[in-house]
This record gives sequence, structure tokens and C-alpha cells, in this order.
Amino acid sequence: MHEVFREFALLLLICTAAGALATLLRQPMLIAYIAVGIIAGPAVLGLVKAHDQIDLLAQVGVAVLLFVVGLKLDLRHVRHIGPVALGTGLGQLAFTIAFGFALIMLMGKPVMESLYVAVALTFSSTIIIVKLLSDKNEIDSLHGRIAVGFLIVQDLAVVLAMMAMSAIGRGGEGGLAGVALSLVWRVMAAAMLLYVLMRYVLPKLADIVARSQELLLIFAVAWGTSLAALGEWAGFSKEAGAFLAGFSLASTAYRDAINARLTGIRDFLLLFFFIDLGAKLDFSTLGGELWPAAVLSLFVLIGNPLIVMSIMGYMGYRKRTNFLAGLTVAQISEFSIIFVAMGISLGHVGASALGLTTLVGLLTITLSTYLIFYSHSLYERLAPWLGIFERARPYRELTVEAQSLTTGQPDVIVFGMGRYGGRLALGLREAGIQVLGVDFDPEVVRELHGKGLVVRYGDGTDTDFLDGLPLSATGWLVSTFPDLTANLGLLSALQKRRCSADVAIVARDENDGLALKQAGAPVVLYPIRNAVDHTVGILADIIRPQSR
Repeated sequence: MHEVFREFALLLLICTAAGALATLLRQPMLIAYIAVGIIAGPAVLGLVKAHDQIDLLAQVGVAVLLFVVGLKLDLRHVRHIGPVALGTGLGQLAFTIAFGFALIMLMGKPVMESLYVAVALTFSSTIIIVKLLSDKNEIDSLHGRIAVGFLIVQDLAVVLAMMAMSAIGRGGEGGLAGVALSLVWRVMAAAMLLYVLMRYVLPKLADIVARSQELLLIFAVAWGTSLAALGEWAGFSKEAGAFLAGFSLASTAYRDAINARLTGIRDFLLLFFFIDLGAKLDFSTLGGELWPAAVLSLFVLIGNPLIVMSIMGYMGYRKRTNFLAGLTVAQISEFSIIFVAMGISLGHVGASALGLTTLVGLLTITLSTYLIFYSHSLYERLAPWLGIFERARPYRELTVEAQSLTTGQPDVIVFGMGRYGGRLALGLREAGIQVLGVDFDPEVVRELHGKGLVVRYGDGTDTDFLDGLPLSATGWLVSTFPDLTANLGLLSALQKRRCSADVAIVARDENDGLALKQAGAPVVLYPIRNAVDHTVGILADIIRPQSR
């Protein structure tokens, strides 16, 4: 036990150093943690001995992560996102398997190995993608919600694929028919159970436990891990169970409080998931698979996003949404490796298939992390060539734009109608100022329309869209975009148009503020600093009379 404790302490120190280095070099923290797992694992230094303990913490971290994702999934979003998530998820699975199988067969691989690896190429890592989107505050964006939707479809497909391959291993068509029948009744039973819990049990239970903040936190973790365990027992997966646990509480009044208290726990436990992932990568099976792995990695990094972008473009989404969502499938999952390992245990494939899948996983996870990390910058560079993935009339997003209210010339245009921007716009309107909002998320636009706010649907960094705004007749422009690249792009576009309006841009921190000022931003707003200053003033007025 003392050795395990010392090992954990050493791993945390190494992760701290690696994370600090990644921060200084402006690299994704996720890559640093996976690198720690590889270096500390059996492939290099062999420091990791407590595999069972690390694996347990990793599994709890995954359950908490998916639980938090489920918490943020509103029922209204399910109705709008469900069709595109299902269509994109199933379409990507079908096209990737078909093209991947043909590509692997051309490499001279056996039929069964080609089938296994092709199926493995379709699964993207829900845990990694959700973590990256959460870090970028994009999990609630339109492309973030769509990505989470088709990643959940993939997770269910993983379970189905494993069950189907096991049935093939047992032989007979009756095995496959039994798998289908078993899956149908289990899905129906899970849906009925979830309905009863959400309708009659959880609201009352949440009211009771919410009387104590500590008990609310314990209840959230207990509920998430319990349904994760139940999901695995029922033949689905821990991830699906944890996701449904969070979703079952998403309609309660306590979801924001639960989410806030779970964020730190989630990040700490996921550290062990990435260490475990790096430590378990088996480099002994790689052999001569470098060239096939390079080809398949390019197929995953380029082909999978193109497939998703094509499907979403056909379904009526704009090229920006298509591109940002498509990047989330530019890697394979840890479940891909598990799936191929199961094929070895069933005698369907040899160790070379596992080596090939492992190497593709390592390459695509690393490279796709950078693609997602710099997704907005990439979009700005590639936007002129992405028009082929957008319909002449992207009707799903234009539906919201067509519903925009029309009024006189606004006094101020607010770009970005998220939590801060939406509240800012509503406050300005209450102060008697004519406000026009701009956002490219149709769900946000629809919600603010319901509150009587005038919002134009569109991308504030799109030069063509900016030309259609009343910039010359507006006195002030305010940008609340959370991304520095988007703000700099908007500022540059306004300068090129010689816009005479005063411009105010929100900065997350001093570094972003300095970059905006150097780019010519006349006014930079610091919401966090201003909120603290305001709070200090209020408290000072309250405390001074009491101290006299």
C-alpha cells in the first residue's frame, strides 16, 4: 500500500511538471498526460505498477465526464440535434467501414483482419473529444452538441459490433438474430426505466439531497457511477450508462450546481485515464506496420471529417458547423484497440492487427488533438475551399435566420449571444438601448427570440455576412466571442471595411486583452475583473458602517 501511494505521488509530480511545460509551450494538456503514461509505462521507464488502482480511477473519471455531458443535454436540444446526430453517426460508420475495408484489402491484408480494422477505424474517442470541447467552452455550441450526439451513436455501435463479433465467433445466424432481439428489449427496458425515474423518482429525490451541497455532490457521483455499472451489466457500456444518468438529471433545477461542483473532480480523475491510456499502449506488436498505419492515419484524419462534412452539408448545415463537427472524428478510440484485442481472443485476427490499430490510434489521437485545439484558425485558412460542403440554401440553419425579427436601426450590435453576450444584450435593451444580436447557433437564436430580443443568425467572422449588417448606421459594436482568433478576425474585417462605429471586445484575460489592443481594439472589456471590482465596491459599502 505504501508503494502504491508513493507511485501515485510520483505520477502526480511528473504530470504537474509535464503540464507546466505544455502550458509554457502552449500545447494541449491532454498530449502531455498521455506522454507521461507512455514514458512512465512499461514501454519506457516501467514506473507504473499499480495498474488496477489507476484503471479504477480512470473508469470513475470517464463516468463523471459522461455524466456531466448528459447533464448539459436539454430535451429541446435532443429534438433538434437527434436527427442529424443519428444520420451523421450512422452515415459515417457505413462510409468509413466500406472505404476502410476496401483500402485495407488493397494493402494485402486478410479479409477478417480488414473487417476488424475497418470497423475499428469508425470509432472516435468520446472521452477525448468531450474533454477538448469542454476545455474550449464549446460543448454547448451547435457543433459541440451535434458532435456529442453522433459520438453517443458511435458508443452504442461499439457495443453492437462487439456483440455481433462475439455471435459470429459462436457461429450461426441464430447468434446474430439473438443479438438483435436482445438489444431491442434491453433498449426498450432502459427507456421505460429512465422515463419512470425522470417522471416520478428523481425530482423528489433531488429536492431532498439538494438541502446539503455536500450530499448533492455525493449523490451525483453515486448516481453517475451506479448507472454506469448498471449499463455495463445490462450489456451496453459504462459510458452510455453514465451519460443517461446525467441526462436523467438535466431537467432538474440543480444541474448547474452539480456541474459546477463536479468540474474539478472530473479533471483530476481524467488525468488517470490519460496516464492509463498511454501506459497500456503496446509497442511490441507494431513490427512492420508503420507504412500501413501512416496510410490509415491519413484516411482517418482526412477521410472521416470529409465524410461527416458531406453528410452534414447535405442535411442543411453551414460549412463552419460542418467543419468544426467533422474534426471531432479525426481519430480512433481506445475502444478500437479493445475491439481488435477481442478479435484476437476469439481467434479471428492475429497480433499484427492489434499493432496496426495501436499505431493508428497513437498517431490520430495526437494529431487530431492539435486539429481541434486550433480548429478556428484552421477554419479561417480553409474557409474559401469549404463551400462545396454547404448547400446553396443551408435550410436547417436558415430556418432560424428567416424567423429573425425586423426593427429599426440598432444602437449597438452584440456579436456572440452566449451566457454573457445574451445577458448583456437583454440588459442593454432594458436600459432603453436598441440592440441587434448576432450568433451562429440556431438554438440560442430561437431562445432569445422567445424573449423578444432581435437576433440575426449568422457567423460574425464571415465577411459576406458582415456586409449584410447595418454597420455604417450603428454607433457601437460589441464582441463577446470567447475565442481570441475569432475576435481578431472580426476586428480585422471591420478595419478593412473602415467601419466608423466604436468597438468593444471582451477579453478572457490580460494576455488576450494585450493582443487585442495591439491589433487596434479601441475598448477592451474584462468581465471577470469588472465583476470582482463591482463586488468589492458593494462589500466595502456594507462592511465600512459595521466597522465604525
